[in-house]
Amino acid sequence: MPTTLIVGGSVAGTRVALDLRQLGYAGDIVLVDEQAVAPYDRPPLSKDLLTSANELPQPLLPADRAREKAIELRLGAAAVELDLARPEICLEDGTRLGFDALVIATGARTRPMPWPSHERIVELRTLADGRRLRRALRTSRTVAVVGAGFIGAEVASAARTLGLDVVVIDPAPVPMGRLFGDEMGQRFTRLHAMNGVTTRFGRGITGIEDRADCAVVHLDDTSTLNVDLVVVGIGVVPNDEWLSSSGLAVENGVVCDSRCRARGHTNIYAAGDVARWFHRRHNETVRVEHWTNAVEQAQFVAKAIAQPWSVAEFAPVEYVWSNQYEWKIQVAGRPDRGASECVIEDSGHKRFCAAYTRPSGTLVGVLAVNWPKVALLARRAVADAEPMADFLARVGALRK
Repeated sequence: MPTTLIVGGSVAGTRVALDLRQLGYAGDIVLVDEQAVAPYDRPPLSKDLLTSANELPQPLLPADRAREKAIELRLGAAAVELDLARPEICLEDGTRLGFDALVIATGARTRPMPWPSHERIVELRTLADGRRLRRALRTSRTVAVVGAGFIGAEVASAARTLGLDVVVIDPAPVPMGRLFGDEMGQRFTRLHAMNGVTTRFGRGITGIEDRADCAVVHLDDTSTLNVDLVVVGIGVVPNDEWLSSSGLAVENGVVCDSRCRARGHTNIYAAGDVARWFHRRHNETVRVEHWTNAVEQAQFVAKAIAQPWSVAEFAPVEYVWSNQYEWKIQVAGRPDRGASECVIEDSGHKRFCAAYTRPSGTLVGVLAVNWPKVALLARRAVADAEPMADFLARVGALRK
C-alpha cells in the first residue's frame, strides 16, 4: 500500500489529505505538523478572531474527522530533514517516516524583525500569536501597526472596531502602491483617515524601545510614538530551511515545475506558501501567498497523485480578498503587472473597481471594492485575456 506523506498542517496540507480521499486514493496518508493543535485556518487570525467572542477558530481537520478519513495526524514535532536516498523525513523527536509520495506544505513564517523582541511587540502568524494579540488588544488603549499591507490593515481595522487609537507606519509613501499604483494607494490612505487612524507613511523605524509603561517607537525623522502595543506585519518567508541538506532546489521556496513537482523529482510536490512553481501564464516561477491559491494548488496536487493522467499544468488566475473597515476588497489577477489602469466608480452604491491592462490592451488584473459581481467577472476575464474595452462594457452594464 503506497504512502503519501504530507509535511505541514496548513490549509494546503490538510486539503491535499482530504482531497486525496475524496478522489478515491486508497493508500496511507500521514500528515505531519510542528504545532500540537489540530490544523486550523489562518485568515481569521487577523479578522474575526480579534473581534469575536470566540478565540477558537474552526479546525480544518479535527481528530475525529481525520480518523473517519483514515488520515494519520502526527502533531507536535517539526520535520528537520529530508533524506531522498531512503526516502524518508526525520522529525525533531528522532522519528523517521518513509513515503512513496511527499507533499511539502510547510507554509511560511513571519519575516524576522530588525528589532529586539519584547512583551509589547506582537507578530501574527500562528494561533498562539492570534490569541496573544487578541488579549493584548483588550488591555491596550493605543497600538502602532508596522506595515500597511493586508495583514497590517486588517489588524488596524480590528483595533478600531475595539475602540483603540491606532497609528499605521510604513516606509512606502502610499499603502499598497506596489500592488495597485499610487492612485489606489491614496484611496487606501484616505480609508485609514476616514476611520480615525493616524498614518505615518514614507517613514522608517530606527528602533522600538521597551519601557515599563509603554513601547517607544523611534521614526527616521527623529519623532517618537508612545504606545501600549506594537503589531508587526512586515511580510513572511517560506518555511524551507529544513530542506537545506536535501538536495532539492530551494530558492525562496521549493522550486517546482508547472505540475507542482519539485524540480527533478516526480514523486515530490509542494503546495501553498512554500511552493515556487513555473507558472505558464506568467512564463516564470512564482510563489503566491494567497489562501485561494493554497486551496487550488492542494486540489491540483491531490489529483496529480491520485489521478496523474488527468492533470496538465497549474496556471491559475490569482485571487485574494481582504476586509478593511467598511471595504470588502477583492483582487483578481496581477494588477502589479499592469501597464495602465482604468477606474470605474459607482458612488451611489459606495463601490468602485480598477482594471489593469497589459501593453496589448488585454486585462491582467482587477481590484474591486464592495463590488462582488465585478470580482466574479474579473477572474474569468483575466483568464481569457479579455480586451479592456469589453470588460469595461460588462462592468458598465452592472451599474444599470
